[in-house]
Amino acid sequence: MTTIKNPILTGFNPDPSICRAGEDYYIAVSTFEWFPGVGIYHSKDLKNWKLVSRPLNRLSQLNMMGNPDSGGIWAPALSYSDGKFWLIYTDVKVTEGQWKDCHNYLVTCETIDGEWSEPIHMNSSGFDPSLFHDDDGRKYFVNMVWDHRVGNHNFYGIVLQEYSVEQQKLIGPSKVIFKGTDIKLTEAPHLYKVNGYYYLLTAEGGTKYDHQATIARSKDLWGPYEVHPENPLITSFMYPRNPLQKAGHASMVHTHTDEWFLVHLTGRPLPRDGQPLLDPRGFCPLGRETAIQRLEWRDDWPYVVGGNQPALEIEGPNIPEVEWEPDYEEKDDFHSDSLNLHFQSLRIPLGEEIASLKDNPGHLRLYGRESLTSKFTQSFIARRWQHFNFTAETKVAFNPDTFQQAAGLVNYYNTQNWTTLTVTWNEKKGRILDIVTCDNFTFGQPLKGNEIKIPDHVEYVYLKVDVNTHLYAYSYSFDGETWVKIPLSFESYKLSDDYIQGGGFFTGAFVGMHCQDTSGRRKHADFDYFIYKPE
Repeated sequence: MTTIKNPILTGFNPDPSICRAGEDYYIAVSTFEWFPGVGIYHSKDLKNWKLVSRPLNRLSQLNMMGNPDSGGIWAPALSYSDGKFWLIYTDVKVTEGQWKDCHNYLVTCETIDGEWSEPIHMNSSGFDPSLFHDDDGRKYFVNMVWDHRVGNHNFYGIVLQEYSVEQQKLIGPSKVIFKGTDIKLTEAPHLYKVNGYYYLLTAEGGTKYDHQATIARSKDLWGPYEVHPENPLITSFMYPRNPLQKAGHASMVHTHTDEWFLVHLTGRPLPRDGQPLLDPRGFCPLGRETAIQRLEWRDDWPYVVGGNQPALEIEGPNIPEVEWEPDYEEKDDFHSDSLNLHFQSLRIPLGEEIASLKDNPGHLRLYGRESLTSKFTQSFIARRWQHFNFTAETKVAFNPDTFQQAAGLVNYYNTQNWTTLTVTWNEKKGRILDIVTCDNFTFGQPLKGNEIKIPDHVEYVYLKVDVNTHLYAYSYSFDGETWVKIPLSFESYKLSDDYIQGGGFFTGAFVGMHCQDTSGRRKHADFDYFIYKPE
């Protein structure tokens, strides 16, 4: 037996949905406003995972232009049946106020990394949908229903309706089969059939530190459902000292070796030393991650082995370990025809007219577009923070001639929270290095009056950020050998769900390259490489 250490998917990888196809295992995770939509990971042993697919990679499948921060793809559900993969997903268009305007779709593909189908619209009544394949061949769709009425609880319940493959639509009556428990905020339904029982696994308590997973069962698919006698199935809520917090939003899998496992959302708060006491359990700049627990069955109920809180280490399945080649090289020289799957853009695909690997071979050329506060077209390519300590570095050639043009290195949470070290221009010094900050939509330029002039003979500027748990700092070089650290430190916790004003945000910190040109002239910047190196 191998030992599996949690989390298995580090960094922003929330809302895991696991499925098995033969002896292969796949997990789909939420991507919210980041494009392409959905990340799918592959494993042979439940321990070693690699990113193999981002299935929603066409505008016809997913167009999030204008979507709010933390809108977009919520809680995809992946399943395998009838010789193909089925992926259910939500595109959330409105998150503020009384409504959650969201649309639920189905796409399919015979191979996990192939071209997925055009979407079929299922319904728009709520979010977190999934598809259940019954053993008689019929299929059923479940989702939570959103109630916008003033004075009502917004989480109305879990609704079930049959899906017709032939008609490509939901058919027959829909029925609320589960109203949840007194924990409330019932969402993320997944149905399973085991030993004659239908099991309904849901998430409750919200997605923060009071997050939980609830399971109920019934002999009849349409209910009524009885709740687990020792509910919740898993949570960190009662265990404030557990290093894996926010446990909930779970999914079960039955292995080909007749073992059962549960994957679930979790978050790792920064160590308390040196951290402000603004949140009772801390801040998670790596976002919500994915962990795994072993299940055992007693009296036809699943239980997490060792108790209903997450464990940092578990006993893996009785499967030989299969290690993968790395799915991301520390240094990307941009010599490929396409970007590595770990890179994403915001809301929409960036075509060759915005992000090109061909216009200057061996470089990523970004043509300037809107600011980092835009919810429409940012020229910005980034990847998740996956470690508490790492270095990110890039090398950029950029020749602005107005203060409206800037290109450089960004650490980003959402449109209201980010910092950037950029090559830009001002009237006194010409081409300069500057830092711009956005802290809950309060803007700063801490180098104001002390911007760093770039020598006229310098073509490429080297930019770097060193993230050291609680703090991160920028450095620059004009020759790639002699580095100058800028004497400013920024707090990692400000790039976390737990800090962002207003609540209801669900992603994590990203680091990447951007090019901005608010003059509309679309000045380009050439990035020679990008390094992401864990310490």
